[in-house]
Amino acid sequence: MQDFTRKTGIQVKRLPRPDGSLNQLTLARDLLKKGEATPDVVSIDVIWSGMLSQYLLDLKPYFGAELSAQNPVLLGTYSVGDKLVAIPNHAYVSVLYYRPALLRRYGYREPPKTWDELEKMAARIQAGERATGEKNFWGYVWQGGFNEDLTCSGLEWQISEGGGRIIEDDKTISVNNPHVIRAWQRAASWVGSISPPGVTAYGLWDAQNFWGSGHAAFLRGWQSDFSVITRGWPFSQPGPPATADTAESQFGITSMPGGPAGRASALGGNGLAISRTSTHPQEALELIRFLRSRDAELMSGERAKPPDAVEFYALPALLDPYPQFTQARLHGGGLVARPSVAAADKYDDVSRAYIRAVRSVLTREKTASAAAGDLEKELIEITGFRPGPPSKPIGSAPD
Repeated sequence: MQDFTRKTGIQVKRLPRPDGSLNQLTLARDLLKKGEATPDVVSIDVIWSGMLSQYLLDLKPYFGAELSAQNPVLLGTYSVGDKLVAIPNHAYVSVLYYRPALLRRYGYREPPKTWDELEKMAARIQAGERATGEKNFWGYVWQGGFNEDLTCSGLEWQISEGGGRIIEDDKTISVNNPHVIRAWQRAASWVGSISPPGVTAYGLWDAQNFWGSGHAAFLRGWQSDFSVITRGWPFSQPGPPATADTAESQFGITSMPGGPAGRASALGGNGLAISRTSTHPQEALELIRFLRSRDAELMSGERAKPPDAVEFYALPALLDPYPQFTQARLHGGGLVARPSVAAADKYDDVSRAYIRAVRSVLTREKTASAAAGDLEKELIEITGFRPGPPSKPIGSAPD
């Protein structure tokens, strides 16, 4: 902000915001409702577009020339009708973390591309490590608690089986079908077998801390080009590896595994928006352009070589920080966005209902078929939408 003021003479007051996405959404919505007293520039989560659209300026006329270079899935998350409510800033995608040395020790030359491969590799590595005395070693850790990460995971599971996107772009509900049921059953089978029994309570940092302790072979996490390059290590890693043995401490990043319908990583991140009632719209536009250009400078100046501790393999679309060093980079997965634009201001209720349904299967409170049927009825009541068939598969087909 100081650099921006020195360059433009425009003063910027940065407003504090609370921890937690839901608390931040509540604050942003309350401030934007107040009209003239609102902030000028607002950083919005990728799933807030439909909920905040009425309060935000259409940015399409001001950034038209730059939009053609944006990933269409990413751009779509900030588009409500013909209106572009925010400019993508830092985009995150879900990724699978793995340990290259561990894979080689058990005869694997590359990370898993499918859920079947993940299950087999995780089970074999887990059994082998436990045989050496690592009794608390597990094959795969992820986020199964009551949080938005589970919505993202569930969406990845079901779309890779051909089960649709929860709510489709045409506002039909696609959760009660054999593909979704099969995906949920598969995930439930991991709990207590290749994943810790407590995984159904794990949030983001629970899973990451477990992985960071060295007691798991694979981890579902998040990553962006920006965090890899500017921090020097991945978002899900608390810091550079502490061990002296580079080979043993190295970890890898790849696309999420897939099923018959392909591989897909959930999309996250934030965008920069301008309040529709801002009294300083031109200055707000200058700030957004400055922030984007500053990030571009940081990225272009540090792309020479990836950190030695990281291996990149078959990365998902949108994540490609070091193109010349990514192995098999053309075979990664696609992207899938949560149905936040279709659900609009009902998205929070939709997501919570979805999380409850998935967790009821993971904790074996309900069968997958019963949970899918109940969820369909609940989503009809929440949204007023009708059931429909799954959308076409997204992502690249597994090799």
